[in-house]
Amino acid sequence: MDIRKEYLEFFKNKGHDVVSSMPLVPDDPTLMFTNAGMVQFKDIFTGAVPKPANPTATSCQLCVRAGGKHNDLENVGYTARHHTLFEMLGNFSFGDYFKKDAIAYAWEFITVNLELPVDKLWVTIHDTDDEAFELWKEHISPDKIKRFGDKDNFWSMGDTGPCGPCSEIFYDQGEEHFNTEEDYLGGEGDRFLEIWNLVFMQYEQTKAADGTITRASLPKPSIDTGMGLERVIAIKEGVLNNFDSSNFQPIIKKLEELAGQKATSETIGSYRVIADHLRAASFMLSQGILFGNEGRPYVNRRIMRRAVRHGYLLGFRTPFLSEMYDTLCEILGNHYTDLVDQAAYVKEQITLEEARFFKTIDSGMTLFNEELANTKDVFSGEIAFKLYDEKGFPLDLTEDMLREKNLKVDNEKFNSLMNAQKAKAKAAWKGSGDSATEGDFKTLLEKYGENEFVGYENTSYKTKITALLDESFKEVTTLEKGSTGWVMLEKTPFYATSGGQAGDIGALEDNEHIAIIEETSKFYGLNLSKVKVENSTISQGEEVDAIVVNRYEVAKHHSATHLLQSALKMVLGDTVAQAGSLNESARLRFDFTYPKAMTTSQIEEVEDLVNSMIARGIQGSVEELDIEDAKKKGAIAMFGEKYGNRVRVVEFGDVSVEFCGGTHVKNSHDIGSFYITKESGVSAGVRRIEAVCGSAAISYAKSFMNKYQEVQSEVKNQDAITGIKKLKDQIKELKKELEEAQSSTAAPINEIMVGDVKVVVDVVKNGDIKKIVDDLKNANEKLAVLLLQPKGEKVMIVAGSKNTNVKAGDWIKNIAPIVGGGGGGRPDFAQAGGKDVTKVEDAKVAAIAYANENL
Repeated sequence: MDIRKEYLEFFKNKGHDVVSSMPLVPDDPTLMFTNAGMVQFKDIFTGAVPKPANPTATSCQLCVRAGGKHNDLENVGYTARHHTLFEMLGNFSFGDYFKKDAIAYAWEFITVNLELPVDKLWVTIHDTDDEAFELWKEHISPDKIKRFGDKDNFWSMGDTGPCGPCSEIFYDQGEEHFNTEEDYLGGEGDRFLEIWNLVFMQYEQTKAADGTITRASLPKPSIDTGMGLERVIAIKEGVLNNFDSSNFQPIIKKLEELAGQKATSETIGSYRVIADHLRAASFMLSQGILFGNEGRPYVNRRIMRRAVRHGYLLGFRTPFLSEMYDTLCEILGNHYTDLVDQAAYVKEQITLEEARFFKTIDSGMTLFNEELANTKDVFSGEIAFKLYDEKGFPLDLTEDMLREKNLKVDNEKFNSLMNAQKAKAKAAWKGSGDSATEGDFKTLLEKYGENEFVGYENTSYKTKITALLDESFKEVTTLEKGSTGWVMLEKTPFYATSGGQAGDIGALEDNEHIAIIEETSKFYGLNLSKVKVENSTISQGEEVDAIVVNRYEVAKHHSATHLLQSALKMVLGDTVAQAGSLNESARLRFDFTYPKAMTTSQIEEVEDLVNSMIARGIQGSVEELDIEDAKKKGAIAMFGEKYGNRVRVVEFGDVSVEFCGGTHVKNSHDIGSFYITKESGVSAGVRRIEAVCGSAAISYAKSFMNKYQEVQSEVKNQDAITGIKKLKDQIKELKKELEEAQSSTAAPINEIMVGDVKVVVDVVKNGDIKKIVDDLKNANEKLAVLLLQPKGEKVMIVAGSKNTNVKAGDWIKNIAPIVGGGGGGRPDFAQAGGKDVTKVEDAKVAAIAYANENL
């Protein structure tokens, strides 16, 4: 049975809209990953936006719980049911049906469609929920309905917002298999397995300043449910562990084949961790979440390196994970086609990350084992940090290895070292980087609906001001002269920031008024433009001419980005994939996957290819297609983007076909010239190209011409290169003359013989006195030399001794204080510095006296 398909079809037949899984990166600044099926409906549940025309929906949502508040990573491999990535089946009601139907639907699906035996099923409810108890009695014996408190059976989004009691459905896996003290309903054992949670959102929760929480009944209560697909598959297949099901076993069998050994009771944990982590890392990569050192990419790196470490335990010393990827695609690729579409790219990224970690894992394990041998109770936080900082071992990987030894790490010391490092380098990750925006968006949607974008065909449009908002997004009827706010136009030509393209700027005009459009953004489907009122009040309902400025230059850069991606694939290979972009009026930025810096010749080749595409005058075309038709046409999709059934496809002949909602030129020759201004690294495996075209390219070229003319003027030669070569030759000659002058060692004025020892003490104004001392020592069998050299306001002193009783270090210690300094050194060589150049002659006299006294 295809349980996923069965579930979605069941609720589709009950009138629910089937909604596709949203990206793992949620459009929610409070979450690191999509971690539940209700995330994409959160704004509906909270009332931020109106409920949809069909107030019921169903989905099978990919979820990740491996970072942030919801983190199951440390449990994976140690339990039968925890995963970093899993699929959550859900059905949702937005003020439509409530407890009666939700309970009836759940019971029907479990007992009729899944055919689970009734005698194995148990139900829990909130201890105050008598309504749920009465409804469940219609389906299951009352003695199999258990009541629990808030901890187990009450759900809320936070301190405020929708909340309500919940009802959980459990499956009894059998006392014969699980009989520990925790194997009771509500216990921590695995006998009673929770498979479905029905949340009854019937209250609005508020929290007062004194901490008091109150709950008021919602006028239209809602339903949010979640059922773990992996658990249900295991139950249907009669296995007691998710990893023994058909969802994981083919991967584990392939791993056994690669390792050349069967899993044993001692090694099975490693096999399960690897199977789980391969799934999570692969899905994240297929949606554009790469490997890195901050935020989501760091979570993906932690998952991958944990898998590699378990592979190391199984004997692997070279990359192996990508060899199981095709098996993963065989299991899930039919439903999640991105896995298949991005196969080459994902395999490449996995292999590169494995190789990076394998380079350091040997030395890291050696360091870990050395410290482990010295550890009695707590593992050194300093070594844990060194493993993280120098060997690439995430802290939780070290903790994972210690857990096997029943040891813990000194987290206090680790955190202090980590905080010290963060103080030196600003952390780039701040949640999603976005701030949550609140305002009257729901009111606008209910009153006016979404406004229409007409900017694909128009850069100016006569339209009406539907609504005005102040800077806090509160609806107002007017905006006064000099004020700033937001305008919602009935039909708008202004493109809202999305897909890497910057939002439009421009103006609103009529006979009397002018207002400047500073930016355009989307909020819950509303296209709103930030407006600054220049000369008089603007009002709701008035007609205006909406004029977009500089759109054409943005379109040039956006189209150039499409050509750039094609050129990069031609030069670097098809595994190159877009990892981010920015298109503005004066520049473009394109991030792409590639393991190393591009060579100068590769950069030139890409630049030449793009310019040749521009010169060819390739006609551009835009059409809306069914998503499957677009894929058949070879259209490239942006990782992590969620597309509907109909998609907009932008095409430039046989060169570029992409899913894209942005604005573009009609013909490639409209782009003008194209120059790559910079190629750099963003993170491991991700490079960045910055470039200009159109008017910005003309300005760029002019700036180089102006600089060249300045160079011509400075070198006084029309051929700047020839002029520079002449200057370099002159500098070379001058350096040679200077070196000869500095190295000259004309006989010092003060040179005397004390017995058979030559004594040289002098003040030397030019030359390298250390070299002079060395030369004198090489030229004499017995020598005591001390030279002083004024250098601006400072004095440099060097002393040397060869085959004499005078020790250079002691000599210089006696002389340096005279010129306000200090120093020392070996018996044969010493140097010092001083601050008082007026005492140089005094120091010279004292140095001679010291030599006479000690020889």
